Amino acid sequence: MDISIVGSGYVGTTVAVCLADAGHRVTNVDIDTAVVDAINAGEAPIHEPDLDSLVSQYGGDRLKATTEYDAVCETDLTLLALPTPSNDDGSIDSSILEAAAKSLGDALADKDDPHVIAVKSTVIPGIVEETIAPQIAAAADGAIGEDIHIGTNPEFLREGSAVDDFQNPDRVVIGADSSLARERLEAVYEPVTEQADREIPVVTTGTREAMMIKYASNAFLASKVSLINELGVICKAYGVDSYEVAEAMGLDDRIGERFLRSGVGWGGSCFPKDTDALIAAGRERGIDPVVLDAVRERNDRQPEQMLELLADHIDIDGATVAVLGLAFKPGTDDTRNTRAVPVIEGVRERGGEVVAYDPVAVEDMRERYPSVEFEAAASPADALDGADGALVVTDWDEFAALDEEFDAMETPVVIDGRRIIARRDGLTYEGLTW
Repeated sequence: MDISIVGSGYVGTTVAVCLADAGHRVTNVDIDTAVVDAINAGEAPIHEPDLDSLVSQYGGDRLKATTEYDAVCETDLTLLALPTPSNDDGSIDSSILEAAAKSLGDALADKDDPHVIAVKSTVIPGIVEETIAPQIAAAADGAIGEDIHIGTNPEFLREGSAVDDFQNPDRVVIGADSSLARERLEAVYEPVTEQADREIPVVTTGTREAMMIKYASNAFLASKVSLINELGVICKAYGVDSYEVAEAMGLDDRIGERFLRSGVGWGGSCFPKDTDALIAAGRERGIDPVVLDAVRERNDRQPEQMLELLADHIDIDGATVAVLGLAFKPGTDDTRNTRAVPVIEGVRERGGEVVAYDPVAVEDMRERYPSVEFEAAASPADALDGADGALVVTDWDEFAALDEEFDAMETPVVIDGRRIIARRDGLTYEGLTW
C-alpha cells in the first residue's frame, strides 16, 4: 500500500520506517527540510534504538520524505502524526494538527478518488470529528464519508523501545466511522500482525472510543506508577524494601509486574500531557477528577523527596551536586518533562551548583530548557569527581557499572532515584523509596 505520514517526530519517523519494513511504500511529509534531507539520506533524525539501521536500509527508497503536501495524492491513506502540546490549563493545543489538516485538505482538492485520513496524534474525543475532519473536508471541497474518510489510530510506542513496540504490539487499535477507513487501516497493519511471533489483537471501534483507549491506558499506567511511588515512600518510613514488596505484588495476575518500580517519577511526552488533558477535559464537563489530581501531585512530589534526602546528608548551599541522567528515560535523547529539570532547579534554588552527565541528551536538554543552568560533564566519572553529592535520575545501563568512580567524590553521598547503583561500604546510599 502507498501510505503518507504527516509529521516526522518520534511517532511519525518510527511508524514510517516500520511500515516500510513491513512492505509498504511510505512518504513522510514534514516542514523541516533538515529532517526531510536526513530521512532521504538514510539518516534517522532522532535517537531511538534500532531506528538508525532501518532508516539507513529504507531511507530514500521505500521510505521517502518531502516538504510538499501534494505527495499525499499519490497515496491511499494518510496518517497524521503531529504534536498536540499542552496549554497552560492542561488542555491540548491542536493548532499544529489543525494547520496540517488544512494543508492536507488543500492538497486533496486535486485528488479524484476517495482518501482515508487517520489521526495518530493524541486528541480528546470529539476533536477529530468536530474540528479536524470538517477542516480537511472544507479545504478539499469534499464530503466526509464520500470523498474524505476519517479514522483514528492511536499509538502505544514507548520511547527507548518504539521499534519493538510497533513490530510486536500488545494490540492494534483502529477507530473508524466508515467501512472504507476501517478496511484500509486494517490493511495497513495486516503485514505487521502477520509477521509478529504471536497473535496480535486488532481492536476496531469508533473514532472517539479509540482516542479514549489511548488516554485511559496512559492514565492507568501513570496512576500505577504514582501509587507504587506513594507505597514506596510509606515503605521507606518503616524500613521496608519496596522493591521486594512490589515483586510479590507483581505475581498477582490482577496487578502484574510491569510499572511497579518505584522511583523519581514519570515524564516524557505522553503521561504528563495525557493525564493533564484528561483532568482538563473532566473539569470542562463539570467532573472533579480527584484520583488523577492525586496521581499528578504524587509524581510532582518525587523530585522534592529526592532533594530532601540529599539535604539529610549534606548542606546543598554551596555544594557541587552531580546529576546523572537528563533524558526522561534511558534509550532516548528526549528530555520532555524529564524529572532532571525539577531536580536541577531544586539544587540551584538551594544554592548548589550542578554538574550533569547524560550519554545522549545534553544538547536536547540545553535546547529544550535554556533557563536550566548546569555544567555538562564528558563522563559519569567527570561528573562525580569532587562532587559533594550525586543524584541518579535516569537508569542508563552504564550507571549500574559505576563503583570506584564514587571514591573520587568529596563526600560519597548517592541518592538513587532508579535503584541502579549498588550499595557498598564507603558509600552513603539512599534509595528514593527503599
